[in-house]
Amino acid sequence: MASLFPPSFDTLIDQFAALPGIGRKSAQRLAFHVLSMPDAQAEAFAEAILDARRRVHACPVCQNLTDGEKCAICSSDRRDASLVCVVAEPRDVASVERSREYNGVFHVLHGVLSPVNRVGPDDIRIRELVARVSEGNIREVIMATNPDTEGDATAMYIARLLKPFGVKVTRLAYGIPVGSNLEFADDATMLRALDGRREI
Repeated sequence: MASLFPPSFDTLIDQFAALPGIGRKSAQRLAFHVLSMPDAQAEAFAEAILDARRRVHACPVCQNLTDGEKCAICSSDRRDASLVCVVAEPRDVASVERSREYNGVFHVLHGVLSPVNRVGPDDIRIRELVARVSEGNIREVIMATNPDTEGDATAMYIARLLKPFGVKVTRLAYGIPVGSNLEFADDATMLRALDGRREI
């Protein structure tokens, strides 16, 4: 069946539909919205995407996203740099920070081990974590990957790698429901999970 829309509009819909969590109907709504924007607003939107692509990069210390030399957390002298919370994705940093109880620093893996999806240890930022721990300034590593099969496997793999360094490795307590994602945890659940972390 022939498309009801011009090819350039179909391409815009396709681009929105390729985003995670955006279905075809939502993509269509977003495309119509973009077309209805004044030129200046549409240009600012496009420029914001390009600017973020140009400027945002991984922090050389924790691998979180930053547009500076180091991220704000690694640059802060108020954070306990001897306590490292390991998360799978940059968005998980915000979930832990919402508890307002955690005062350490982070390490972002940018994924989890997943044999099914062919994601191995060299595909995520494990090597950088081991290098940080090997420097000897870290007393505890909190594994805060999601409480699912892949998150647990990643936590156990990293715990084994860090064992020779004599660092304490803990896992978030299961205040977070198994099979869910950190980004959907409410503040109280995140606080309980941090308080009840255990050594692995």
